[in-house]
Amino acid sequence: MADGVGDAIRHEPVMVAEVVGFLGGRDVVADLTLGQGGHSLALLEAGVGRVVGVDRDPEAVAAARERLSPYGDRFHAVVGRFSEHPEERVDGALYDLGLSSMQLGTPARGFGYRVEGPLDMRMGTGGRTAADIVNQAPEEELGRLLREYGEERHWRRIAGAIGRARARRPIATTGELARIVAGAVPRARARGAPHPARRTFQALRIAVNRELEELAASLPRTAELLAPGGRIVVIAYHSLEDRIVKRFFLGEERLTVLTRKPLRPAEAEVAANPRARSARLRAAERASGEAA
Repeated sequence: MADGVGDAIRHEPVMVAEVVGFLGGRDVVADLTLGQGGHSLALLEAGVGRVVGVDRDPEAVAAARERLSPYGDRFHAVVGRFSEHPEERVDGALYDLGLSSMQLGTPARGFGYRVEGPLDMRMGTGGRTAADIVNQAPEEELGRLLREYGEERHWRRIAGAIGRARARRPIATTGELARIVAGAVPRARARGAPHPARRTFQALRIAVNRELEELAASLPRTAELLAPGGRIVVIAYHSLEDRIVKRFFLGEERLTVLTRKPLRPAEAEVAANPRARSARLRAAERASGEAA
């Protein structure tokens, strides 16, 4: 997503070939996690008649509009949550969940535990920040978030360490929080292991943006708006998102699952784009015999 430096931190879309394979050549596709428009660009190039892009990040929408302006009326973008996307029938819908390289690489957004910035983590504007949760939520609530949203096994240690630190002074930056978490967990780490604050930051980001609630609310709405034969494609990056998608696809009578198991990126893509490593793609199709 962009703040005037979109070309400097260009997000590399994940599993583009697979997305195009499921959605290319369709009439209208909703890109519900627009970002900088990488997937939308690939879909337009693959013959999709029109792409409607949705993103809660105004900077992302501005960047995508500029990038895809050569496509004129074939591309339209709006600022909003994907659970509130435009009510129009579509032939395909795409969700690429998680963060973009632009969000992670912009310290002022507060998503990265490796860079110093304000403890924000909001994908859009308004609402509570990560700092609000870290400094105001009871320790029991913090522990629950870390356990459920971060799947963090050291949740008690981390919640306690946060509680002690904020009693001295408010925790204001990503660096402060990362150091508190790193000091709370056992120090022995294998070479190349993820940063000890990774799961804590994931949990806070999910809580700040209500990501799981948004996804659960959006999927039924999207299925309702799909034309007969229309497809939903979802790329998830952790088990919490993927579980919601799997259960919805299996439980929705209007949909036929197209991916018996989630597709994973090819080794060559992971080598070129490490962010793709944890991606899992699922796809489903609305029954073609239904009335629109």
